[in-house]
Amino acid sequence: MPESIAPAPSVAVAFHSGYGHTAVLAEAVRRGAADAGADVPFVPVDAITERQWRQLDDADAIIFGSPTYMGSATAAFHAFAEATSRRFAEGRWADKLAAGFTNSASKNGDKFSTLAFLITFAAQHRMLWVSLGLAPGWNSTTSTENDLNRLGFWTGAGAQTPLDGGVDTVHAADIATAEHLGARVARQAAVLAAGRRAAYVTT
Repeated sequence: MPESIAPAPSVAVAFHSGYGHTAVLAEAVRRGAADAGADVPFVPVDAITERQWRQLDDADAIIFGSPTYMGSATAAFHAFAEATSRRFAEGRWADKLAAGFTNSASKNGDKFSTLAFLITFAAQHRMLWVSLGLAPGWNSTTSTENDLNRLGFWTGAGAQTPLDGGVDTVHAADIATAEHLGARVARQAAVLAAGRRAAYVTT
């Protein structure tokens, strides 16, 4: 009897981008997850449709992304988060995987505050957070700014683009780090889905 082929995990990317830089990172996350075998709904949260809400509800994992403005996610992302209150109350996203990414003009820029907000948001939905899974780069005399995780984040992907730079100034290492995050979440989603199928097999 031929083996059944497991369905591809669904890894949604739910993000807001103010000036396009975070959209570049979101696309990199999407690309990494897709290359790792996932189906990847792409959801700009400031223009979310009913179909996209259903895609989030059906996803195995959701990767959240927002620029860091004034030490937190954008107002548009906060509005999206508040709009999930019924889903929170009903536990619709419980036990999905979650991860996050952010960008700011400064190398630090209080990006951790945004990632911490995303972690708390996911925890309130009873989701399971996936870390970046990379050692820090660019922290020795032999390393360079082209290293993955060049800014040294663990909880999610952090990126930096110049305040006065266009979308073409998003750093290649930050794009590659975002791709890594997407692939990591896709692989973990596939493992989790396979484990759940195995756990509920009846003979």
